[in-house]
Amino acid sequence: MFSALISLLLNAVHLLLGIGTPQGFPPPLPAEEEQAAFVAKQQGDQKAREKLILHNLRLVSHIVRKYYGTAKNQEDLVSIGSIGLVKAVDTFKPETGTRFATYAAKCIQNEILMFFRSQRKLAAEVSINETIDVDRDGNPLTYMDVIATEDHIEEEVDLRVKGARVRRLVSEVLDERERQIIVLRYGLGGNEPLTQREVAQLLGISRSYVSRIEKGALNTLRKYC
Repeated sequence: MFSALISLLLNAVHLLLGIGTPQGFPPPLPAEEEQAAFVAKQQGDQKAREKLILHNLRLVSHIVRKYYGTAKNQEDLVSIGSIGLVKAVDTFKPETGTRFATYAAKCIQNEILMFFRSQRKLAAEVSINETIDVDRDGNPLTYMDVIATEDHIEEEVDLRVKGARVRRLVSEVLDERERQIIVLRYGLGGNEPLTQREVAQLLGISRSYVSRIEKGALNTLRKYC
């Protein structure tokens, strides 16, 4: 899965850098088709996932050109923005009612901002007041401006990514009994988490047995995380 993701990102970056006008990108999907693609993706359809990524590549290009058009490292920003797009596709929940383009734009911007924040490690070599870009009005953009940005979307996205990974591992690496107990204990099915005693009563087994199975399941999950 990881190698496939890397391959897709490389193809995305190649496409972004090789096409100079928005007309060259795959067009945005109609609302109904986009909704259907997300439904298919949630059911494990990888082609639907790739379709959603490819048809939103122009959004990465738009953001990089609009906000970082004069940056010297545009190729890096395109690569980083593409990662943000993939995260957006993997964590977006259509049922929230939010437009995907709005959510994806935040994820793309956030991924780029995190890249700039990482430059704080170079503070001894680069002044945080050094101009790294200019905004649409010609005003200078410094590392300080980027680092000071108050936007916590990265925590939300990171949490969703990790949550999706845990749910996938629960379904793939645990046996039926372990999966049942973990789902009930931690509310992975969207229900309220239950105590070990409540799970034991529900399943007609002892609390100590629930505890033993839960401990073994968590140890198994840790090996894959």
